Amino acid sequence: MTLPRGENTEEAAEAASAPTVLRLAPGDARTARRWDDFVHACPQATFFHRAGWQDIVAGVFRHPTYFLYAERDGAIEGVLPLAHVKSLLFGNALVSLPFAVYGGVAADGEPAATALENEAQAIARQLGVDHLELRNCERRHADWPMQDLYVCFRKAIEPDLEANLLAIPRKQRAMVRKGIKNGLRSEIDGDVERFFSLYADNVLRHGTPALPRRYFRQLLETFGRDCDVLTVTDAQGRAVSSVLSFYFRDEILPYYAGDDVAARDLAGNDFKYWELMRRACERGIKVFDYGRSKQGTGSYSFKKNWGFEPKPLYYEYRLYRRDGIPQNNPSNAKYRLFIEAWRRLPVGVANRLGPFIVRNLG
Repeated sequence: MTLPRGENTEEAAEAASAPTVLRLAPGDARTARRWDDFVHACPQATFFHRAGWQDIVAGVFRHPTYFLYAERDGAIEGVLPLAHVKSLLFGNALVSLPFAVYGGVAADGEPAATALENEAQAIARQLGVDHLELRNCERRHADWPMQDLYVCFRKAIEPDLEANLLAIPRKQRAMVRKGIKNGLRSEIDGDVERFFSLYADNVLRHGTPALPRRYFRQLLETFGRDCDVLTVTDAQGRAVSSVLSFYFRDEILPYYAGDDVAARDLAGNDFKYWELMRRACERGIKVFDYGRSKQGTGSYSFKKNWGFEPKPLYYEYRLYRRDGIPQNNPSNAKYRLFIEAWRRLPVGVANRLGPFIVRNLG
């Protein structure tokens, strides 16, 4: 039988060669290793594309996960980690990925990327979500609504320690030296206890709920040497500042942090990030990723003052049952009364109630 020439033949050939989209099953360690091997090799992938996030998002926060991968001839060509976050307060969404600053598709080519996004949209419609959210680092769909609230800050780490110190603008470099003169020291902790105390107190002062302690414990357990806690102590050995960081390829990403009120006068915050950069340099890390900040906030200004330039993040949305992009962040005026009330809670009460609220923010 002779096949007709033309578009039908070409379409059939393309369909036959298209990658197959599959789901990473929880507990499938073999496929998870293959997934992570792909993530480490794919230039578009980030730490938040790692397979370990499936167990964390599902196990700690109880969100259903859909970790999709595109495969052709036994080789993975792309991944898309997704989770379903459903809340009466904050809406119903399929997100890549909750609790992550980066997400979306990581793929070797457009066929795999398109197949994964098509499957994500099919799942979103099946679940009846309000929207699909992809936290991309680069723009993919000019016709999708985009959230332009966030930027990231990334900068190369020089191989020479003194060069890194001199690259910090003069005012912030003076703060680092002030911390050194104040007798501050840094230590790598084996657990999250000192970090969590500082973090929980810090977020309470800002009027936002704290993530659960077991979430941070799970991060250390899941990611091993690719996740650590650095804590700064004063001359008397009291913890005044702490940061939990991720390591991915040749990058370091300080992700969660907390400071005592005394840290401001001691220059603990600047000293903390210098110590993190110093240790990263000694470890051979080449990129310091200062993470995400909202434009116009204090953290945005702090990172700019360190000589980092902002780069926009392209959070793209596919809207199904809503007319506009959700604004589930502290900058939203409708949360102002809640933030003020939360600040007045005792820290113990806030830590007990917080996880029930923040799990749905992602």
